[in-house]
Amino acid sequence: MSVPIGIIGGTALAELAGVVVAKGDQEPCVSTPYGPPSGPLVRRELAGRDVCFLMRHGPGHKLAPHRINYRANIRALADAGCRQVIAIAAVGGITEPMRSGRIVVPHQIIDYSWGREHSFYDDPQDAPLDHIDFTDPYAPTLRNVLLAAAENLGLDPASRAVHGVTQGPRLETAAEIDRMERDGCDIVGMTGMPEAALACEAGMAYACCAVVVNKAAGRSGGTAIHAEIEATLARGMSDMQAILETAVPAL
Repeated sequence: MSVPIGIIGGTALAELAGVVVAKGDQEPCVSTPYGPPSGPLVRRELAGRDVCFLMRHGPGHKLAPHRINYRANIRALADAGCRQVIAIAAVGGITEPMRSGRIVVPHQIIDYSWGREHSFYDDPQDAPLDHIDFTDPYAPTLRNVLLAAAENLGLDPASRAVHGVTQGPRLETAAEIDRMERDGCDIVGMTGMPEAALACEAGMAYACCAVVVNKAAGRSGGTAIHAEIEATLARGMSDMQAILETAVPAL
């Protein structure tokens, strides 16, 4: 097999991309020094390339964002040979250009999460301490491939956005979103950190491809946020599948 490309996503994307483990075809669970990852690594071919898919929230979308074992997930992908990781995310739109349904490839991140295992260097026995350079949290080359794929599909992706990561699993208050906009955030999600930093520590090129599934709290003028998410998610994940099928062969 060739060097696989890591893809971290959710159940909806896995079903669309055809990488779900079929009944009676269970992938073996892997172990890491940090415990088990969110679920089995599903190794499949996508657009002629070997990919290694991991459901971030586990099968059935049961793991809350703060309960995800991000260290185990990244370590499992690294041990599988992945050197590039595409992280798929559903996010809320804060600023006006981040309309529902838009594809966004963020270039920066602000971490508002807390209490998560943020580093592989917590145990001095693991490895010599390395203060990684995290100036650019997303790999520019990988970002450019994702953007080119989305543009070629006519999806008008947002090429620059600051991704704010909150603790979850609850959605944010309107005042919290106001603060995040003052801080410079364009989109909000719950799982981008410490995933991005851990990938950097592991020496992996990492980029996020997000779909805006709702306007963030206080931005929509209404209260039916969950209805908006449900209405947008299926189309957004269909766009993601097309982006992956276009981008993966170019990596």
